[in-house]
Amino acid sequence: MKSRIRDILKTTARLPVDVAALADDADLYNAGLTSFGTVELMMALEEAFEVEFPDKMMNRRNFASVAAIENAILSIQSEHV
Repeated sequence: MKSRIRDILKTTARLPVDVAALADDADLYNAGLTSFGTVELMMALEEAFEVEFPDKMMNRRNFASVAAIENAILSIQSEHV
């Protein structure tokens, strides 16, 4: 899942750094993720993983790192099983 998240980050987040070089827990906002990039990232993640981020999960913390994104998606998926 993390490699798929990284692929999506590469194509949507427009980070000025190499996504592959970032640790799973690296702060994506410190790496250059913007508010607009977060929205595009969220929409791409929803499409790729066939999930919908509920309002309560639309916060900076859930998009702060590859690991946080993975945890958020897994949480959403587990609620719909």
